[in-house]
Amino acid sequence: MMRPRRALAAAGTAILLVAGLAGCGQSAVGADAGTFELEAHTPQPVGDIDSFTWALMTEPYSLDPAYAFDYADNTVLSNVCESLLRWNSDLSVSPGLATNFEHPDPLTWVYTIREGVKFHDGTEMTPNDVVVSLLRHLDPKVASFWYDTFKNVDTIEQTGDHEVTVRTVVPDSQFNQLMSAAPGVIQSAASTEAAGADYGNQSTGVNCTGPFSFGEWRSGESITLNRFDDYWDPELRAKAKQMTFVILNDPNARVNALQTGEIDGAWSLPSNAIDVLRASDTGSVHFGTNATVQSLVVSDMDGPLGDVRVRQALTMALDREALVRAAVQGYATPTDALTSESVWINGDPEATHEAFDDLPNHDYDLDAARALVKEAGAEGAKITYVTASIDSSFDVISQAVASAGNEIGLDIEIETRTPNAYTLLFSDPEALKGVDLFTTRWYLSSTDPLEMYAVLRTGEFSNYGKWSNPEFDDIVNRALQTDDAFDRSHLAAEAQRLTSEELPWIPLFDVPNSLWLGDRITGVDPSIYYMYYPWAATIGRAE
Repeated sequence: MMRPRRALAAAGTAILLVAGLAGCGQSAVGADAGTFELEAHTPQPVGDIDSFTWALMTEPYSLDPAYAFDYADNTVLSNVCESLLRWNSDLSVSPGLATNFEHPDPLTWVYTIREGVKFHDGTEMTPNDVVVSLLRHLDPKVASFWYDTFKNVDTIEQTGDHEVTVRTVVPDSQFNQLMSAAPGVIQSAASTEAAGADYGNQSTGVNCTGPFSFGEWRSGESITLNRFDDYWDPELRAKAKQMTFVILNDPNARVNALQTGEIDGAWSLPSNAIDVLRASDTGSVHFGTNATVQSLVVSDMDGPLGDVRVRQALTMALDREALVRAAVQGYATPTDALTSESVWINGDPEATHEAFDDLPNHDYDLDAARALVKEAGAEGAKITYVTASIDSSFDVISQAVASAGNEIGLDIEIETRTPNAYTLLFSDPEALKGVDLFTTRWYLSSTDPLEMYAVLRTGEFSNYGKWSNPEFDDIVNRALQTDDAFDRSHLAAEAQRLTSEELPWIPLFDVPNSLWLGDRITGVDPSIYYMYYPWAATIGRAE
């Protein structure tokens, strides 16, 4: 949903300064600057290609699916490993390593396992591999980042020659949906056991079923994948013999490498370079469907931001229209919601209207924001905001938040960490100590807004600030046990309204997925599906 246009003249000093700098690049594409249309596909390739390169903004934490919880991990892993179901570019779900699933009662999911699928070491996938792969997420020794997906599971058993049955202790509407993402990845049970704690690291890689196999991981430099010629799906046979991910933490280095042709492709383009890349004659920029909202994560509810009035004040001190112009050169839409409309496609359209049209309004209002800070007794309160130079937008957002906080009487101090250290905020509780606020482009792995709101329940792993609201917990828990997608979406709308009122996270803007393709390659769809679909297999030689 589009927010009403608001005057940019009232924007904070930091925003205006950066917007002026960003504007210098916009002349490269003239009136098209800051405008975009979503595309479903890029041109089909004319043939195979020996190899191509792809930029990664950070190094993966691990290639073990149990820890594949961030962009870099899944961008690589999606081409090497596969899940029981597939998440397609239109965000629909289709058969993957399971040819079919049944839901005979609210507590049971039955998967028919595909026959004739080989792992990269040449051994054949069996239902036992499926059972072992799924059960790993419940093993306390593994400490899977995806444990919450399995927390309602009672048993996972082989129940036929080509059948695996999952039973839950309560109805769980989300379990099957996430079988098209990292939680549903199947790997060799034998290889996983043999590697132990080293599984998925630089020395061992992974043994899965995807169109590419693990080749080499040079720490801090690159990850190379090789075409797997025994891949089971002829329609997704890799068109490239080899692909190499090049790890480039510096966004300027990434842009230069794309412009010169040193790197052939990239996802999530640096925001301040989109206009420059659009004007380049060495490749093309594409925009596709996303399931992502840029938000501020409140990571300490025991600090000043634990008072909802302070969170509301900070939200009202941010002119999000101006922030979109400055941080992402206009390539986004300001939002009051923590989800994008793309993840509401399976519910009742009326629920979608409820979810987006009836939200509390936190429009830019410095006077009202100052009054809230004073009412809360938070004048002069120190807030630590952690950022990293992952993308120029992160720098702009941090400056804008600090400036906005200062305007209303808060003392916001910016702490900059390395990109790899920053990613630890999402997985290591120790990294969060002393941190009040940070930003994220939080993506969903399914087309159900409850995936977002489930993580904000009391005690959840990704509820970084430990926010707690019993009414919210009750709504979400009832929704999670509701099989009917229409009924569930109305409960999700209630959850969305509550988070907009209490702001455990502060939504900023809804961003499209961005893609760069150098002149040598084409064929990949520009959708967020790349996190879980073997997208690199579709890339071939351009005309």
